[in-house]
Amino acid sequence: MIHKISAEHLTIERIGEIVYNGYKLELSDDAKNRIIRCREYLDKKIAETTKPVYGVTTGFGSLCNVSVDADKLAQLQINLMMSHACGVGDRVPNDIVKMMMLLKIQSLSYGYSGSKLDTVQRLVDFFNNDVYPIVYMQGSLGASGDLVPLAHMCLPLVGLGEVEYKGKVMSGAEVLKIHGWEPIQLASKEGLALLNGTQNMSAFAVWSLLNAQKLSDWADKIAAMSLDAYYGLLSPFTKAVHVVRPHKGQLDTAAHMLELLQGSEIADKPKDYVQDPYSFRCIPQVHGTTKDTIAYVKSVIDTEINSATDNPTVCPDEDLIISAGNFHGEPIAQPMDFLAIGLSELANISERRIYKLVSGTRGLPSFLVAKPGLNSGFMIAQYTAASVVSLNKSLATPSSVDSIPSSQGQEDHVSMGANAAIKLYKIVLNVERVLAIELFNAAQALEFRRPLKSSPAVEAIFEKYRKVVPFIVNDEVMYPHIQHSIEFLRNNE
Repeated sequence: MIHKISAEHLTIERIGEIVYNGYKLELSDDAKNRIIRCREYLDKKIAETTKPVYGVTTGFGSLCNVSVDADKLAQLQINLMMSHACGVGDRVPNDIVKMMMLLKIQSLSYGYSGSKLDTVQRLVDFFNNDVYPIVYMQGSLGASGDLVPLAHMCLPLVGLGEVEYKGKVMSGAEVLKIHGWEPIQLASKEGLALLNGTQNMSAFAVWSLLNAQKLSDWADKIAAMSLDAYYGLLSPFTKAVHVVRPHKGQLDTAAHMLELLQGSEIADKPKDYVQDPYSFRCIPQVHGTTKDTIAYVKSVIDTEINSATDNPTVCPDEDLIISAGNFHGEPIAQPMDFLAIGLSELANISERRIYKLVSGTRGLPSFLVAKPGLNSGFMIAQYTAASVVSLNKSLATPSSVDSIPSSQGQEDHVSMGANAAIKLYKIVLNVERVLAIELFNAAQALEFRRPLKSSPAVEAIFEKYRKVVPFIVNDEVMYPHIQHSIEFLRNNE
């Protein structure tokens, strides 16, 4: 399967399809022509002008007023890449690195960056051959682009840095030799074209959105199972309630819950109480707000991944080379912080439902085991969920409200968007863990309602889940069941 790189709109879902379904990339004729035209224009302007052009004939950052001799412009770009590869911390996962490469290729293909065709093609070669540059999570300030992670991503193009290839970590020089590729000879401005840009932040955002949409759907499904297991009421999901406060996510969630629980014997059983706790009654309001947050953030990231974000911007049609600020991560840093908050709330309310399920109310046994006391049952699973939720509250503190000046004050306001991206990534994984624990509890609780059945939709999830996680009769080692629950969410739609 082949995806052609072009100026056509690239969606977040399409990125997921390309990366996870093994697509190969190919530069369209239009993309090639755009790249070549921009490079030829840039070469012509450099030859004709005596004025300094930032990052093309000058140093970088606060060295923007230091001119560089023409015969040293290529070395300037190599020096830029080497000096900026200062990453620390954990490795960026390979699937996100692959998204970074795709987004960088896409951005360069618009013909506003001045890259040579062979440079872009080598990134395509890396992508198509599953060559994963070793990139580290920490080091980017999210302004001047993702300089540090993109330096690590692009060093192997010139035979430096490290990659993972076929499960083995090796030098950039080694992987070039294996494939018979010559190191790319960078021309003027190319180092900046490669290192400037928001592709690290954007890749994390794309990964997070793909997972957020899936987790949002799972949150409703698991909440439906929990609601029936708790003998909850369906009345709070009545459409008439939500049309008088018609937030889209709220309306959609209420309708989804009624759809999921349609035909439930448990839901049809008369109840002698008129209210449920908020964690059940307010599912439309809380889950729905997260849905609306995801939709907003998705619209912003959709714009970002279809943009040229390096500096300076080369505009052949306008005969302009302009040093500006399209690399600044603020437009996506704030939305990523917003998404982190929205997703954290899915875990927050989920943990409260877990607590209710183990609390020994509504006819359920304490800690969801037939013989509590002798058995602790699901007592500590709730502790784990609470611990994870508490950590999310720390991680959800916005990064985008911070800025530390850099480059001798030339870069005096930065977005910290890369930190927002890292925290968002961790929150996504944590939400998945909490929802998995809720499913573990909900399935256990549902069995105590037999012989009554839940809805066909909930029972279908339950039956599939029971193939990987059993009913717990007496105390046993729990962490494998939690891990299998996480894998169940990850591997099933």
